[in-house]
Amino acid sequence: MLSAYTHDFGGKVRMALSLQVLLAGGSGGAPPGFLGYCPQESALWPSLTVREHLEVSAAVKGLRRADAAATITRLADALKLQDQMALPAKALPEGAKRKLSFALSILGSPAVLLLDEPTTGMDPEGQLQMWQLIRASFRNTARGALLTTHSMAEAEAVCDRVAVMVSGSLRCIGSIQHLKSKFSRGYLLEMKLKSLAQLEALHGEVLRIFPQAARQERFASLLVYKLPVEDVHPLSHAFFCLETVKQNFDLEGYSLSQCSLEQVFLELCKEQEWDNSDEEVDLSVKWKLLQEEP
Repeated sequence: MLSAYTHDFGGKVRMALSLQVLLAGGSGGAPPGFLGYCPQESALWPSLTVREHLEVSAAVKGLRRADAAATITRLADALKLQDQMALPAKALPEGAKRKLSFALSILGSPAVLLLDEPTTGMDPEGQLQMWQLIRASFRNTARGALLTTHSMAEAEAVCDRVAVMVSGSLRCIGSIQHLKSKFSRGYLLEMKLKSLAQLEALHGEVLRIFPQAARQERFASLLVYKLPVEDVHPLSHAFFCLETVKQNFDLEGYSLSQCSLEQVFLELCKEQEWDNSDEEVDLSVKWKLLQEEP
């Protein structure tokens, strides 16, 4: 599965694309249900019930009645729609409408699935149900999905590979781990104290072990530091030191992790902004020189 992120510097657009390897080869025309589509705005018939929507879609896609009934039951169970099957679409909450739109798109096991912000307006539990169903539907298959979303966590939850696009240009492509390793500017250290009395002493010890550590946040007894790669490597030594700190300062716990995919994306956006600024300066200089020519 391949993911891509794009960013509009006006602040209006940020999206992630997810693409798994599509069907290769094959003969004949596309089977019924070859393409599935879940639009950003739920396109439903207000007066039809959830079950009627699914039955109509199954008939249009050519599913046999017995197969359609079994498939509809499985989708309703997976998306927790059993109690809403008899409700008309106009009576559904937004989260249920998104579930129904997704169920309509995936009904019939399409070879290619287009998902435009499928979990918008859903609660965390509903999002998790959708993510699990997306992963299960495309695991170990030659089918593919294209997903747009404002949530980096969503893309990271359902994709294997990521491509980052900034201002219309492809900046990088690879697995999530590859991008974090290549473009991450460091590590994130989080430390939970049992006693605030040791706060300043702990801060001094962190700076002694990691001289270039930069404190990012402090929430009550939680300290967060950003560490450059050169301070952390080798990881074995870093963890040895942190275990010693945990014992000496009686920490409740700590974690050392790579920066998130969101932070990697923001770093690439900053690089693009710098590149754009350099281009603007270069163009302004050229324009000034042209004006000075006799």
